[in-house]
Amino acid sequence: MVADSGYGSEENYEYLDQNTIEGYVKYNMFHMELKKKHIENPFLPGHLYCYMEKDYFICPMGQHMTYIGDNSRKSALGYVSSTRLYQAQKCEGCPLRGQCFKGKSSRVIGVNVKGRQYRDKAKELLTGERGLYHRSRRPIEPEAVFGQIKYDSGFKCFHYRGNRLTKAEFATIAISHNIKKMASLMGLKAKQGVWQSPPQGVSTPGHGQGEGPNGYKWS
Repeated sequence: MVADSGYGSEENYEYLDQNTIEGYVKYNMFHMELKKKHIENPFLPGHLYCYMEKDYFICPMGQHMTYIGDNSRKSALGYVSSTRLYQAQKCEGCPLRGQCFKGKSSRVIGVNVKGRQYRDKAKELLTGERGLYHRSRRPIEPEAVFGQIKYDSGFKCFHYRGNRLTKAEFATIAISHNIKKMASLMGLKAKQGVWQSPPQGVSTPGHGQGEGPNGYKWS
């Protein structure tokens, strides 16, 4: 499965993982994490050293950032995402404070362990050879079609609810889109003289077997 960062949530990653679907799905910070400025920033939560056995992080000045609690968030579909909070012991007077964070109290970071694992897996897939291929093809193949369906045809929302009805509705839209493309291609080929008359003495079957008007054969 290939999708853009709008679908790169913990909830969607978990669904892909549970259903053994290989997902080349970006998350909202994917491109930022590939930039040199981000990679070389030692103050980001993802770059702090984590001591897993004793459950604390170490800031660039060597202070321990200890666990102080959890913060949970529920999505519109009822999925609960949990973030672990860690706070530094004392940031007052730290010479790196201006570069580290702008808050008045000691710094607190939030770490979504499960989400972080899913993002690391997604990043590994997206930066691999197959991931680079899918990323190069996605803007070319589906994006143009979505734009034509949404803006040219004016289809901006589904009119039915439920998997069965929405699938049927989108199938209808897709079929009509393909018919438009085929009609456009046929018109273009007709203008270019691709319609050809069969040789003299060669009988041709009637319409319904791939024949054009007046017995002309489509080549």
